[in-house]
Amino acid sequence: MARLTVNNQPIELRLPGDTPLLWALRDAANLTGTKYGCGTGECGACTVIVDGQAMPSCTLRLAEAEGRNVTTIEGLSSDRSHPVQQAFVAEQAIQCGFCTPGLVMAAAALLARNASPTEADITAAITNVCRCGVYPRLMRTIERAGRILRGEERGIPLPAPAVSTTPVL
Repeated sequence: MARLTVNNQPIELRLPGDTPLLWALRDAANLTGTKYGCGTGECGACTVIVDGQAMPSCTLRLAEAEGRNVTTIEGLSSDRSHPVQQAFVAEQAIQCGFCTPGLVMAAAALLARNASPTEADITAAITNVCRCGVYPRLMRTIERAGRILRGEERGIPLPAPAVSTTPVL
């Protein structure tokens, strides 16, 4: 059994220690915002924040996550108020959306440790793959999120996420 904190909630998972954190989050914790991409940690679709660092959850084993603090896209903000989420919408930096959760988490981790990143800082920190090619907008998005975090710009109000009343079968 692995004990860790996910989105500020202590959880216990009864899974083998060699289970990738990605599958523990998706299958056991029902946190499906973290996406499976390459399975080798190269694409960044599965990026989560572990103890403040952006990490690919497909290569991090559950045993390695024991006792650690994990934040998924669902835990970043429940009402889409995080500056990175606001900036992604404002800059229209979302195309198909598959890579978006990983990009958001990588950007949030970068801005948590450096709210004024240079273009070189952003390029070094955001190694995620986006097949739609949002990279020029992504640079503007992270710069804008930094301005919001620093209080130099107001965020945009976003509508609350829709809640479905249709049961999932």
